[in-house]
Parts: sequence; structure tokens; C-alpha cells
Amino acid sequence: QLQLVESGGGLVQPGGSLRLSCAASGFTVDYYTIGWFRQSPGKEREGVSCISSSDGSTYYIGSVKGRFTISRDNAKNTVYLQMNSLKPEDTAVYYCAASTLDGVLSPGEYDYWGQGTQVTVSS
Repeated sequence: QLQLVESGGGLVQPGGSLRLSCAASGFTVDYYTIGWFRQSPGKEREGVSCISSSDGSTYYIGSVKGRFTISRDNAKNTVYLQMNSLKPEDTAVYYCAASTLDGVLSPGEYDYWGQGTQVTVSS
């Protein structure tokens, strides 16, 4: 059974850092594009970053570029999202998901989802 489990969320002050983990089971992460998404109350779920299955290329939305880094550890079958210089507007539930398509960041193109982890940036 294909499963994704996120962890690493929490409460952090503005300017702080968190590292989210997405542990996969039932499949290998390098065979799928793995994306990170976030959703805050009253807003649509948005793609934040993804790492391509084909060559490991990474993609970011403009608001996190230079602050967030996505990476993949094939040995641990886990994808990470390192988040630095966090801002209050980064507050959301963060989800990881898997897609059979290469390098996509639209939620509708992802087939498998984790349960989410809350990130709150506040002083």
C-alpha cells in the first residue's frame, strides 16, 4: 500500500527554520515526482516545491525561492523540505504528495497524499 507520512512541523518564530520530512512506503520516491503543498484556512491548496523523478530537478514557487530547499534521500526513501527565514505568511498545513508526471506542481496532477503537518510562524 502506497503511503506518505509527513513530520517536522511546529511553531517557530519569524526568521526561524524547520525541516519537514516526507517518508514514503509502498513505492520508491525516485520513481515519482514528489511535491510539497500548503493550505491555510480559506485559501486553496498551493504547490510550494517539487523534485522531479526523471533527473532530480527541483522547482519552487516564487515566494519561497531562496528560502526553501527540497531534497531526496533515496536510501531512506524520504523527501525533505528545509525551510529557512520563515515568515508568518508561511503558516499553513503542509502536505507531501506523489505524482507519476514529471516536474509538476498542480495539486490535481498528484495521486497520493500524506495527512499533512501544521507549520505556524508566529512571535
